[in-house]
Amino acid sequence: CLLTGRTPIRAGVPGNVGSGIGPRNGMPASEITMAEMLKESGYATALIGKWHLGYTEELQPNGQGFDYAFGHLVGCIDNYSHFYFWNGPNRHDLYRNGEEIFKPGAFFPQLCLDEAAAFIQANADQPFFLYYAMNSPHYPYQGTTAWLQYYNDKNIPYPRNLYNAFVSTTDEYIGKLLKKLEEFGVLENTIIIFQSDHGHSTEERAHFGGGSAGPYRGAKGSLFEGGIRVPAIISWPGHLPQGEVRSQMATAADWLPTIAELCNVPAPRHKIDGTSILPLIKNQNHQDAHEVFHWTFNKQWAIRKGDWKLLYDPQDTSLKRNAPENRADDLYYLVDLSSDIGEQNNLALKYPEIVKEMKDLHFSYLQEVEDSK
Repeated sequence: CLLTGRTPIRAGVPGNVGSGIGPRNGMPASEITMAEMLKESGYATALIGKWHLGYTEELQPNGQGFDYAFGHLVGCIDNYSHFYFWNGPNRHDLYRNGEEIFKPGAFFPQLCLDEAAAFIQANADQPFFLYYAMNSPHYPYQGTTAWLQYYNDKNIPYPRNLYNAFVSTTDEYIGKLLKKLEEFGVLENTIIIFQSDHGHSTEERAHFGGGSAGPYRGAKGSLFEGGIRVPAIISWPGHLPQGEVRSQMATAADWLPTIAELCNVPAPRHKIDGTSILPLIKNQNHQDAHEVFHWTFNKQWAIRKGDWKLLYDPQDTSLKRNAPENRADDLYYLVDLSSDIGEQNNLALKYPEIVKEMKDLHFSYLQEVEDSK
């Protein structure tokens, strides 16, 4: 979604890419990434951190538009051993430009910072695109000793203390990266975008929590707002507004066309689902980026039109990732976000005509995606 400007099902990734190595396990090589778009216009391109979009040569970062790539290919790794952090048997997963490398004991965020700094320094005199996909604060929660001690001294309860320490570690390393941009004289001419990918995890590997979705229902793995509503920040001093907040809806798919407009480069000619949010960024009164938008994740789906949101078989992962089955009346779950941001009240039985309209829109979208293949 982020790299292609297309929804996951249109981009051929309807769910998380599994860990099995094979030509069909990953985002199709035919997809055009943000890196390919910018490379066509003379940008040096790099991926530092997490890939998780394929393992064979043509599906790895170097096959998808990145001149330089460093990091791990699967979903998450231990930050010191660099072994895949999932059900065993686990495998080592640290690569530079497709070649396995070994740095046992080295802290992965520091390795990423060093690699990013070298790339920035080498390309400071030309346009560059750096996709800095940090493994933190994804589990395993491995904050630095200083941050672990800091939250321990504040008597923050488990597992919040572990999560806080890793989030603060992430924040510290983002600050160090910004310092590198400043050190090499490119900070003022660099567009910086920060965004999370989904809500906090309540999986066993995440100690069943530690994060918070505030007033929103759900967490990672859910299409309730707590799973999909995430923070995003854009900075370009002297070119974009500063210190302002936007409440309009936008999505990760919107970044590709937005960057294309900001950098004055042509966007891919095929169908994309995102739209440039530059007008919204510049004008706080601008309308939402989308009249209608769709989400799919495994068997769940959701559609939003204005303040109305319809979910199918929604999974409430607020307390644990494996949510209980829905009651029959909650298989279709209709919410008015203007009055129920916590998505506590299912209005499907009260407004069957809206449910039908939203279902028809979503099924038409699915058919359009299928017909476009």
